[in-house]
Amino acid sequence: MILVTGGLGFLGSHIALSLLAQGQEVILVDNLANASLQTLERLEYISGMYIPFVKVDVRNTPALNKVFEQYSIDAVIHTASFKALEESKLKPLEYYNDNVSCIMSLLRSMQRTGVRKLVHLSSLMVYGKSSSKLTEDEPFDTVYPNPYIKSQQMIEEIIRDTFKTDHEWKIAILRLSNIAGAFEHGVLGEMITQLPKNIIPLAMQVAAMQRDYLELQRQADTTDQTVERSFLHVLDVCEAVFASLYWLNQQDHCCESFNIAHNEVTSIQQLLEVISQVTQTQINTHDAMYPTEELAQVGANIDKAKQVLNWQPKRTLQQMIEHQWQFYQNTLKG
Repeated sequence: MILVTGGLGFLGSHIALSLLAQGQEVILVDNLANASLQTLERLEYISGMYIPFVKVDVRNTPALNKVFEQYSIDAVIHTASFKALEESKLKPLEYYNDNVSCIMSLLRSMQRTGVRKLVHLSSLMVYGKSSSKLTEDEPFDTVYPNPYIKSQQMIEEIIRDTFKTDHEWKIAILRLSNIAGAFEHGVLGEMITQLPKNIIPLAMQVAAMQRDYLELQRQADTTDQTVERSFLHVLDVCEAVFASLYWLNQQDHCCESFNIAHNEVTSIQQLLEVISQVTQTQINTHDAMYPTEELAQVGANIDKAKQVLNWQPKRTLQQMIEHQWQFYQNTLKG
């Protein structure tokens, strides 16, 4: 059985459904801070199966211990964390408390109960550097001034230090690019809040005429002055997770990081043009009044994932937007 933390979030729910489709058993935990029990109902409806779920905050180690004791868990996929860069500047204590405390509590519970197989979902932002071809051996910029990025760097250090203490640990750290998309046919996707923190949900609100415009930062050192990012379909992430689990099963003792990203970077201006094309609406923008410091380019070399995990992305940016727009339209229709 595989434990998925943050199991009712965007990434966690898609990974859970993908694992069920592969014949795996899952147990989901979530504190419902950024998720809803409606997602559990949707997962059970789609899969036609009962899915074990426990409402628990991963930081609560005694409560998490009980989950490990109750279920026969073989591996953990850790998706539970706060992820918004700008929000982390406003709420640094919350980000350090949630992200760093989560991994410490999880590793303690795993250590206590003898579970030693972990897939940790990190981010390409962890490097704290601007580049379209980041490689796994690129050293982190540990002074980049962002609490989210620093918390992810701390998490990886904690994981690696823990790995050194026990020769039974088998760990894969997946550094993900920006995730988009939904399950085909719009059956499962990202539940968009009234005040989204990411560009794609904001643009879809504009397309659905729920928002007049979105603010766009235009001070990056790029061709069109908007930042460039790698976007990856959520189902490609699911396949990377499954490939990681398969690879870990063949290992004796390992702790490896892998860049999980699309081959090319796309500027935010180019992204909005694709969204406009898919939704057949004009995505109105205003230049942001208050510039924010952002990494100009964040993309990665994925050769290691290709060679070791036999993984590479299959879906295009167009497909990501089409699938996410279809799900969003379905939610608007109720």
